[in-house]
Amino acid sequence: MSELVFFSGTMDCGKSTLALQIEHNRSARGLQGLIFTRDDRAGEGKLSSRLGLVTDAVEAGPGLDLYAYVVKQLSQGGRVDYVIVDEAQFLHPAQIDQLARVVDDLDLDVFAFGITTDFRTRLFPGSQRLIELADRVETLQVEAMCWCGARATHNARTVDGTMVTEGEQVVVGDVSRPSAEVGYEVLCRRHHRRRMTSAASHAGALSPDVLPVTSP
Repeated sequence: MSELVFFSGTMDCGKSTLALQIEHNRSARGLQGLIFTRDDRAGEGKLSSRLGLVTDAVEAGPGLDLYAYVVKQLSQGGRVDYVIVDEAQFLHPAQIDQLARVVDDLDLDVFAFGITTDFRTRLFPGSQRLIELADRVETLQVEAMCWCGARATHNARTVDGTMVTEGEQVVVGDVSRPSAEVGYEVLCRRHHRRRMTSAASHAGALSPDVLPVTSP
């Protein structure tokens, strides 16, 4: 029985690496997959991991009907044994419905990878629809870590090194350079709530992080 599987997690937890591993394992057994992605760090039409691995993919722009695209490939004599979708959080909810139709009507496995929530801790529309429709939702076991050493559960956006909680939901930035104009960093819930990034923690190193005290 084919499935729609959503692999979710924060940034830096290996989602794209797992997507590439699934592609490698299945292609090594003679299967042929179709890969979609959206706004990958390596550029349009690319699926890349932070380990430096890159492969070609189909850019799933907002106007692309994913179900129709797969049907067209099959009707033209192409072979599609499975579908991989990276950066699935950026997809329109209607495109997630199209992926579900690929599973139900074409009997193909669809493996979707994405971040669940944005820098404001709000669900991405694409991720929300995946949670609603997926046969399985898998949380990746490779845990990203906050600068404090705790498990990172939240994605933070920084502008010139300062954490922000307002702005457009999708702005492509650089997680490897958090002090750049627009960057991203993973934090534990406590430090996300306190807006304390790694840069802010160094700046406030002389100020002890104590519990709030209410005067009698």
